[in-house]
Amino acid sequence: MKPRFTLSKSTILQQYRKVKEAADIVAFSSKTNPLVTPILEDNSDALFSIHMVNELKHIKDKRRVVFLAQAWDEQQIKELLDQKVNRFVVDNESDLDVLLLFLEKNEVREKINLLLRMKVKENTLRTERYFVFGMDSDVVKERVEQIHKKYHDKIDLGVHFHRKTQNMSEWNLGYQITRMLGEEVLQKISVINIGGGLPSEYANTNVDVLPGIFKKIEELKLFLSGWQIKLMIEPGRFIAAPAGKLYAQIIAIYDHNIIINASVYNSDMDAILVPAKLLVEGELPNGSGQAYVIKGVTPCSMDLFRYRVYLNDPKVGDMVTFLNAGAYNFTTDFCDLEKIETEVVE
Repeated sequence: MKPRFTLSKSTILQQYRKVKEAADIVAFSSKTNPLVTPILEDNSDALFSIHMVNELKHIKDKRRVVFLAQAWDEQQIKELLDQKVNRFVVDNESDLDVLLLFLEKNEVREKINLLLRMKVKENTLRTERYFVFGMDSDVVKERVEQIHKKYHDKIDLGVHFHRKTQNMSEWNLGYQITRMLGEEVLQKISVINIGGGLPSEYANTNVDVLPGIFKKIEELKLFLSGWQIKLMIEPGRFIAAPAGKLYAQIIAIYDHNIIINASVYNSDMDAILVPAKLLVEGELPNGSGQAYVIKGVTPCSMDLFRYRVYLNDPKVGDMVTFLNAGAYNFTTDFCDLEKIETEVVE
């Protein structure tokens, strides 16, 4: 049996509805799993956060795109506007100045929706692993004043920020926003986008905090409504992960090591990048049964799905089903691995 993914349409829509109840606008982060995008486009009012022009092919109605610019030029801006993309996020002054120069030279048929991305301090270790997107709050405040004064007839303004994925502690947002932006800025913007970061359930995470997170989001929505500001959120993992399952077959067992016919390099790069370890259907509580390592088929020592999972007498030929496998399941060409097919199910 070849490994395969399934992607549940009903779970995608269920997760979407949960987020939509808490926020005014939901923009699905399409890079999380582009197969989710057409399902949401056809069955919801979601917008779609897009980072690369190549991703636009997944969306029919380009008016639903929120394009996050990175090192663009005036030609790319023109091409995006010609495709009816008019929602943008810029995270640095250089890209912002390119857009403003374009608007000086060109008439636009309708207002642009522009979000300025702001840096938000996170309580995380300094690892020098992550690039920090966004402008300092003082720069954002200055630019909001400038744009509101000079381009109010061409631009509707908002502010964007983002916490890293699976971040479960940075949710005291109303206080942060007021302190960093001030009341004068809040009077001049119409949207605040709090990015993604809603956690999903993995073997090494705790989703018991989710009710508290949603309560904080609802409190922020209420706070912003007092300023006539809409709350936007960009979930990716929260919508996509629970909808996906990965099915693989055990091809060898030795010394309590299980080898399966898939690899994290063509199914679960999250295991290396985040790292988020997928739950296994039917796994036993810690200390019950026998502990096994589940390793992928490649010779890489990092090709590990689970370092320790408790199972009841697995056999060669048995199927292993990984849960919450619908997010960031992109493939690589390491060892010429084949792309694993995905079946969309109801």
